[in-house]
Amino acid sequence: MCGRYTLLADELEILEEFELEQEIANYHPSYNIAPGQNVLAIIHDGKQKRAGYLRWGLVPSWAKDEKIGYNMINARSESAHEKPSFKKLLSRKRCLIIADSFYEWKRTENGKQAKRIQLANRKLFAFAGLWDKWSQHDKRLFTCTILTREANPFMKDIHDRMPIILPKSKENEWIAPEEMVPLKAREFIFHLEPEELKAYNVSNYVNTAKNNNESCIAPVAD
Repeated sequence: MCGRYTLLADELEILEEFELEQEIANYHPSYNIAPGQNVLAIIHDGKQKRAGYLRWGLVPSWAKDEKIGYNMINARSESAHEKPSFKKLLSRKRCLIIADSFYEWKRTENGKQAKRIQLANRKLFAFAGLWDKWSQHDKRLFTCTILTREANPFMKDIHDRMPIILPKSKENEWIAPEEMVPLKAREFIFHLEPEELKAYNVSNYVNTAKNNNESCIAPVAD
């Protein structure tokens, strides 16, 4: 799964990395992005790529209660094409969720050890995400979820699941405005080449979502 991550790059880095033409309104970096918060995402509106904020925790358009979003921060890619909450979104509401590392907790004899995980060969990257619009009465929400997969050999030592990180060459294809048959979207994900990862231990300071400063990413001894 993926329950916390970081985005520390400045706005110009993001604009250049993802070839965005418009500025990002209200952009702010974060050391500790948590479910329920607004997260930076990129969609294609049919004319161009646009960056903006979505709330992390998918609230499907048909949901009666927005609180369902707290249970839908991740979607299993192996079965998303079969699930009512995700099936249509795989066809037409795919997004990039921008990050530069994520946290995971490894079970050890002394309890859970928090780890910060990064790409070995590049700084910024995008999780494969899905988004939806929910409205009820006079309230509207734009929300998202991060797709996950079975852990690769590197991650298996830490956790049995991991977020799907898109190779640079596949980012634009993932958010292309053309509809994608849900099963084809699943196959697209299945055939992605894995990215090389690296990780180091951080303190349990990151466990608390309100903690959001350099202490979250400070290395600690094994």
